[in-house]
Amino acid sequence: MATTRVWTDEELMQLPDDGHKYELVDGALVVSPAGGRHGRTIVRLTIRLGGFVAERGLGEVFDSSTGYRLPGGNLRSPDVSFVAAERLREGGVPKGFLYVPPDLAVEVLSPEDRPRHVMDKVGEYLAAGVRVVWVIDPESERAAVHRSPMEVREIGPEGSLNGEDVVPGFACPLAALFA
Repeated sequence: MATTRVWTDEELMQLPDDGHKYELVDGALVVSPAGGRHGRTIVRLTIRLGGFVAERGLGEVFDSSTGYRLPGGNLRSPDVSFVAAERLREGGVPKGFLYVPPDLAVEVLSPEDRPRHVMDKVGEYLAAGVRVVWVIDPESERAAVHRSPMEVREIGPEGSLNGEDVVPGFACPLAALFA
């Protein structure tokens, strides 16, 4: 479902908490419901990444209900995201949307996701300054790591997600997200 109009931050914050993920894309409100495998993958990654980040005071991990206002005007809500502590220090975590792009954005594919829409998101994240984007596919038990539109590394079922220089020391075997 998509409707086109100008939305204020206040109106977007008042949308119902009905289990749907809302994003604002080119002026259209886009609702994207997801299934059980999708949600389970997100929770498993959030637990691991969130615990690692909190234990080391590296920053904040956010879930898919957190909206980021990107420079082009779109409001995006990655399934999981991370913002380094030094980028949040001025005023801490805001009550409303974040106007700083995440350092790490994670999209977990749903069966309904279209490759072009996912790649549009990845491109938008990277253009906004996101340092790394992970796209996780629960169906194939694979992931792709995007550092730029041209720099993509595939991870197979036996591989691990690695925080590299964005979340130093973090690693998560893909198998742990799908078992």
